[in-house]
Amino acid sequence: MNTQSIAGGRRVASPEGISEAEWQIRCDLAACYQLTDLYGMSDLTANHISARLPGPDHHFLLNRFGMLFDEITASSLVKIDADGNVIGGDSTQMNYAGFVIHSAIHMACPELACVMHTHTDANNAVAMLREGLMPLTQKAMTIWHFLRYHDYEGPAVDLGERERLVRDLGPDGRVMILRNHGGLTVGRSIPEAFLWMLRLEQACRQQVAGLSCGRDLIPLSEDLIRKSVEVCVKGMPGSVGATQMGNRDWPALLRKLERERGTSYRT
Repeated sequence: MNTQSIAGGRRVASPEGISEAEWQIRCDLAACYQLTDLYGMSDLTANHISARLPGPDHHFLLNRFGMLFDEITASSLVKIDADGNVIGGDSTQMNYAGFVIHSAIHMACPELACVMHTHTDANNAVAMLREGLMPLTQKAMTIWHFLRYHDYEGPAVDLGERERLVRDLGPDGRVMILRNHGGLTVGRSIPEAFLWMLRLEQACRQQVAGLSCGRDLIPLSEDLIRKSVEVCVKGMPGSVGATQMGNRDWPALLRKLERERGTSYRT
């Protein structure tokens, strides 16, 4: 067996037949599933997170259909090609709706390594509001420049929707509210996509909490919104969606995960 390190400096074994690079991604993606559940953003078996594998074959990893997020481990992930063929794992366990959503972005945007989709109470509450996410909090400002919207087309089983998902995300979108449906984030790394999703969730929860108070909310001026967004964008390391985003937090998140749930995610 080969050994390789994951974020945080740990040494883990990669099974025979799986490259060190793929096993690294499998471990980080399994951790992402577990952290999504730990932070209250999972929805039984209904959601999915994918990660692109290196190489020219356009393969990506997706969760096995029917597993809860807190059950997912590095070895349980299913490997899929761009046509929806399962090339690693049980073909009967492929999540088709997950394939439609995730293949759309992986096929069109090879620079993006990770795609996350969630149905939380908070992001659905905001997704059903005509106004969507409102510029009322600093957390909302951190994603405002990168936020996009996609109209609901019913359950994601129509391959034709892929083109419209990519169109609505655009070249520099990183966070997307799927109207009447949920949230979607993308990143050039797994940590980046997770941090975008956590920011979206926090902004949605804060908005729902503020609206539920039944009191007048303090609006922000256009100038203040513009200033806040500019500061947040300038604070991003490197270019839009740079892989550095989230890397500072990721080792700490892995330590938290292992304190709470152990190390089974990397088996």
